Amino acid sequence: MAIKLTRKVFVNPCFLSYNSSRFLVRLSSDHDTRFFLSKIFGGLQESGVICRHLSFSSATSLERLSWEGSSHTVLLTKLENALKDLKLDEAWETFNDFIRLYGFPNHLLVSRFITQLSYSSSPCSLQKAYDLVMMLLREKSYHLQPDILVKLALSLSRAQMPIPSSTILRLMLEKGMLPPMNVLQLLFLHMVKTEVGACIASNLLIQICDNYVQFCSGKSPCANLLKPDTVIFNLVLDACVRFGSSLKGQQIIELMSQTEVVADGHSIIIIAQIHEINGQRDELKKFKDHVAPLPVAFVSHYRQFYECLLSLHFKFDDIDAAAELLLDMNRSRGSHPMDDPGKDFQKPRFVPIGSQNLRNGLKIQIMPELIHKDSALKEEGKSDLVLFRDKKLLPSNRALSKLINGYKRHGKMDELSKFLLGLKKELYSSGESSVICDVIDACISLGWVETAHDILDDMESSGDSLDSSAYMALLTAYYKRNMSREANVLLKQVRKAGLVINLANNIVLSKNLPSNVGRSPLSIKEASSIYQPSLSKCLVEEVSDAEKAVSHIIYELNSSIYFFSKAKMMGDALNIYRRMQEMKVQPTEHTFMYLVCGYSSLEMYRDITILWGDMKRIMETGSLTLSSDLYEFLLLNFLRGGYFERVMEAIGYMNKCNMYVDKWMYKSEYLKIHKNLYRSLKASKARTEAQGKRLEHVKAFKKWAGIN
Repeated sequence: MAIKLTRKVFVNPCFLSYNSSRFLVRLSSDHDTRFFLSKIFGGLQESGVICRHLSFSSATSLERLSWEGSSHTVLLTKLENALKDLKLDEAWETFNDFIRLYGFPNHLLVSRFITQLSYSSSPCSLQKAYDLVMMLLREKSYHLQPDILVKLALSLSRAQMPIPSSTILRLMLEKGMLPPMNVLQLLFLHMVKTEVGACIASNLLIQICDNYVQFCSGKSPCANLLKPDTVIFNLVLDACVRFGSSLKGQQIIELMSQTEVVADGHSIIIIAQIHEINGQRDELKKFKDHVAPLPVAFVSHYRQFYECLLSLHFKFDDIDAAAELLLDMNRSRGSHPMDDPGKDFQKPRFVPIGSQNLRNGLKIQIMPELIHKDSALKEEGKSDLVLFRDKKLLPSNRALSKLINGYKRHGKMDELSKFLLGLKKELYSSGESSVICDVIDACISLGWVETAHDILDDMESSGDSLDSSAYMALLTAYYKRNMSREANVLLKQVRKAGLVINLANNIVLSKNLPSNVGRSPLSIKEASSIYQPSLSKCLVEEVSDAEKAVSHIIYELNSSIYFFSKAKMMGDALNIYRRMQEMKVQPTEHTFMYLVCGYSSLEMYRDITILWGDMKRIMETGSLTLSSDLYEFLLLNFLRGGYFERVMEAIGYMNKCNMYVDKWMYKSEYLKIHKNLYRSLKASKARTEAQGKRLEHVKAFKKWAGIN
């Protein structure tokens, strides 16, 4: 039947309606005839016949078109018209038909097609543009203009497609190209909005910095074109904080030092947050001397810095340092060294990373006064410990509760009294004593009546008078607890102070009051526009939370391990790790990260595999959970050391935890170090059983990474 139909078509005046493409073309060659017959009749071919006329019909009109030329011209014309009419799906179908027959069309048409796909808001169209670019890049003779790639990468980033976007940027980077810095900022801005995007952005920034350092060492004139700026570092560091990648954040901070990028006011705040999460108090303290003298105009911005530093003092159970910081937050604001005309304060200052005594230690450049008002970063952060009001930094009720509980645990209530007096002098020039009264009430609410009485005694000894409500609150608590002896002593103090109390009414009233009666805490609550719980409530919560808190010992031991690891004194670091085991102190993820970093800096990859064994044993007990940051660093070091069995183990753990694995990074690392490893060796020719197994693991990794 099909053969008869074919003959009929070519015997009669030949009018073919090519509905699939909606074009009617004069067939001028045997090749064209075979092509159109194959499209219409599913593969039947007839040669030697030429159709002189083709017709095209529509629902509304019938037009007769005559085309001079071959199907090559027809397809090109159809593609151009589809692009002109923004019919991207039809253009995609026609484009695929064309390349199946003739290969890629001219550069200008392809570039125009990619550009139009890039401007689409449809993820499907953007994916097609990306697929087309990857197809073209495999054609070594085909060169795409950088601006075409940049447009597509930016569109993919905006559409929250960070994987293809980063792939294009990485391909450009391999050729020593990067978008202009303002465009690169936009790319990172969109990329870091998601967790996967933030992971890729941080790895991409590391790759850019590595290339920059490499170009600088070779004294290449193109090096400055690859140098990322402060804005890009801030975007990535902020994403590390938001998504809990503090270990990766620490690595980015060190890259700022290596690339000599200056940290501004926003950078310092983010660095403070990363140091707080990592428990690196000594690192954060180095910034204080540069932040403390800043004038009043900067106080609000650096509130978060003091929040982080104060939190670390409490984590280390250093109550004296916490109290000193709270008193010192508002000092030295009157005369700022920037007022000295003889000094250039626009020059960056240097803050060491690790020990200050290291000969080749890293130093990060900072400019605390440099704060961009139009920054894309939002100044967000917790306000648990430090509040801002009337151009002053004030301790919150939660901070005071930590101080009260800390001093009580250490049996240093006299120090608490000294702190309260200093706080009143520094922050409350009007002479109000409501903060001290609030502390007394909070102590009474927890049943610490002796502690409350001690504070009253200290206030009297210092000549600081309290109003009668503080005495009355304590007296009421004594009567409620039937502590008549203590009540009588307090009454003598009241008379000696010359205070008048309506004793009869309050004694009667106290019989119906609970034991936690006291004044209404107002002072700190009034100090903040943000609502916060009362001091009494905070103290109750603090006493309960303190029993569950991580021991300060682990922070101190981890700090020591970090110090020795940065100094490459791994023998001392390992001794502290063993001491932790002897003390039955559970190592944390930070413990292992610092050790792995230290061994990695010395290329001691075998020792890292031993640590990996310890990690797996602890993870099996459920006492340790590793983040993707540590897994990534382990993977890279296993690759560098050639431990492919461990590589596949780590990948398995990441897959089990549903973590994103940046295959490009590991593929690049493999090709850089092991490109020719076992390239021609077959399993049957392995010399030993161990070599045969290693070959299997190498093949498994290459298959996973997509390495041919």
